[in-house]
Amino acid sequence: MGKGVTMKPCKKRRLKRREISLYIMLLIPMLYFVVFHYAPMYGIQVAFKKYNVFQGIADSPWVGFQYFKEAFGAVEFWRAVKNTLLLNLGELLINFPFPIVLAILLNEMCHKRIKNLTQIILYLPHFLSMVIIAGIVYQVFGTAGIVNNIVTSLGFDKVNFLGDSAKWRPLYWGAGIWMGAGYGMIVYLAAMAGINTELYDAAYIDGAGRWKRIWHVTLPQIRPTIVTMTIMNVGKILSIGFERPYLLSNVLVQDVSSVISTYVYSVGLQAGRYDYATAVGLFQSVVALCMVVTANQVAKKCGEEGIM
Repeated sequence: MGKGVTMKPCKKRRLKRREISLYIMLLIPMLYFVVFHYAPMYGIQVAFKKYNVFQGIADSPWVGFQYFKEAFGAVEFWRAVKNTLLLNLGELLINFPFPIVLAILLNEMCHKRIKNLTQIILYLPHFLSMVIIAGIVYQVFGTAGIVNNIVTSLGFDKVNFLGDSAKWRPLYWGAGIWMGAGYGMIVYLAAMAGINTELYDAAYIDGAGRWKRIWHVTLPQIRPTIVTMTIMNVGKILSIGFERPYLLSNVLVQDVSSVISTYVYSVGLQAGRYDYATAVGLFQSVVALCMVVTANQVAKKCGEEGIM
């Protein structure tokens, strides 16, 4: 019989001082997610209860899917859903390509100082408050704004950009482009920074011009980033921020500017129906999750990695 193999006991690995500091730093984002993302999930049950502020969440009576049925039967709810879909589809089709185009144009710039200055100018609006941006929009496109002053000085009638439903949506998308395209451009510039320059050299030797190098080298190399950003934007197709629709809207364009976030605000905070507003918000979150999963599966079917 062969001799038995003796196994050496595993030594316990001690954490180094540098690793301990990294784990302590990791606690900060973990606490953020626990406090602001996971702990509030306890309040989801409000959507299934007749919530009473004085009774609290635990003691409020259950009503099941009553508020979901009420929402699905409300005309204002479906109008908010339709407007949210239209505005977000416009963001996806119109606003989404702008960061890619800007990143490609900047990547092709040779003068470093002009390139850096242009980049700063383009992504600076992202750091402005939406209140400031809305104020600028009103100053430029309002009935007494700069554009209308120019129009009237040329002998034409004033154009009600902010009070006309047909003109409000393009103005909304334009404000989104000015505010977010420059910052989104940074993501694609970072992806382009990782492209092997030998690919450009090989394409140049083969006789490819600038446009062909962009089409056959740059775009294929940043395609995974484009797919990832597309999946994330598809997941937001039924989610919309509160500030921009609320600050740019007015009574004259309520039929196109009323979205889910403003609807939740009106029925939740203004009317005090927290249970009904929670049900609407939960519906929005579930649909967004389903759309992210669907878009991810479609991306994988098309040969891309996806995000999950």
